[in-house]
Amino acid sequence: MARVRVEGFTISLDGYGAGPDQDIDNPLGIGGTELHQWLLPTRTFQKTLFGKDGGTTGIDNDFAARGFQDVGAWILGRNMFGPIRGDWPDANWKGWWGDNPPYHVPTFILTHHARAPIQMDGGTTFHFITGGIREALDRAREAAAGRDVRIGGGPDTIRQYLREGLVDELHVAIAPILLGQGEPLFEGLDLPALGYECVEFVASEKATHVVLRR
Repeated sequence: MARVRVEGFTISLDGYGAGPDQDIDNPLGIGGTELHQWLLPTRTFQKTLFGKDGGTTGIDNDFAARGFQDVGAWILGRNMFGPIRGDWPDANWKGWWGDNPPYHVPTFILTHHARAPIQMDGGTTFHFITGGIREALDRAREAAAGRDVRIGGGPDTIRQYLREGLVDELHVAIAPILLGQGEPLFEGLDLPALGYECVEFVASEKATHVVLRR
């Protein structure tokens, strides 16, 4: 049965999924890049984002690779698409990733401002959804055609789906750093009351991988 998944979302030891002051120069906020030192060198990341061979293997790469398995559509918050706020003043902005984003399937962007779909290289088409998280999920499920839907973030987007009990499985990587401030992932959520429990717990040199399932 098709699932709704969060895969490889990284938080700091103090619970932040992004650092403060996100902008075009700091898309993950100040210090946010340090969250992903477990992911950046993996063979999966190097191949998926840069088209390069090589990279690390082992626990971190195993989790990175399984995050892309059987994914038929993605959902992203607007921050994950770009730093622009309000209406779309620059139609030339097509995301952080260049002409060939790493998604390769229909990808649905949550926003309050309508925009025509953008077809990218490699099979990614960005669709901009103004009707909220359930409309985005309905559209993503239809596009996924029986495969899983992956919610990519950011923290506020994931919180909204968790709060509604719409996430079937959540893989969180806990990086051994402290950010002090930023965007918390679990703020205001009672995960046990929502039906989530830990089903997997594995540590590597650069992260602790925790899988929650509902």
